[in-house]
Amino acid sequence: MSDTEFTAVTTCMFDAYGTLFDVHAPVARVAARIGENADAVSRLWRQKQLEYTWLRSLMGEHVVFWQVTGEALDYALAAHGIDDRPLREELMDLYLTLDAYPDARQALADLKAAGFTTGILSNGSPGMLNAAVKSSGLADHLDYVLSVEDVGIFKPDNRVYQMVIDCGSARAAGDVCFVSANTWDAQAAANFGFQVARINRFGLADENIPGRPKRLLGLLNELPGALAAKN
Repeated sequence: MSDTEFTAVTTCMFDAYGTLFDVHAPVARVAARIGENADAVSRLWRQKQLEYTWLRSLMGEHVVFWQVTGEALDYALAAHGIDDRPLREELMDLYLTLDAYPDARQALADLKAAGFTTGILSNGSPGMLNAAVKSSGLADHLDYVLSVEDVGIFKPDNRVYQMVIDCGSARAAGDVCFVSANTWDAQAAANFGFQVARINRFGLADENIPGRPKRLLGLLNELPGALAAKN
């Protein structure tokens, strides 16, 4: 992917899970109880969480992200032969207080100080997002927290990305810099018309689907400088 400059951005909208919040933090906190399969459980939990959102959207069977997260965890635990109800409940509780990545708070603070409107656009249900934003200390740096529950379908449906315009945070898609560490989300947002920065937390190549981010960044704290360069 060849980087290009951002132009006339007024609003920065962020994916939540995997971009601002560390989705592997819950399992990491109880890894000793899970044992050698802890990392594999966490990866499978996340994989199934995403797959279930896509499948439910295609099937027209929407439920809140909290239910999807629980169903994905049940699959991951069963796949590794773990039958431990207290552990399952603790992992779900920990998902409400996810750690923010170390680069998240300062990046948001710098963007706010530079005059950008900031917000979250997420699959998460309002209760999940509000809990994570509060526990992570990011609330003061966000103008909007948008949940797909307002449109009743998960990303990457275009109705989700349209919410950013409909809420009044930006006048047009081209005014928005959308930020995600999830390749499919970043590319879908670019295909919608946003200017996109993909945070390459996981060392992944672009997917072979429509849409290309403008910039590939290593960390969130590189974003304010990238926007200031030509904006």
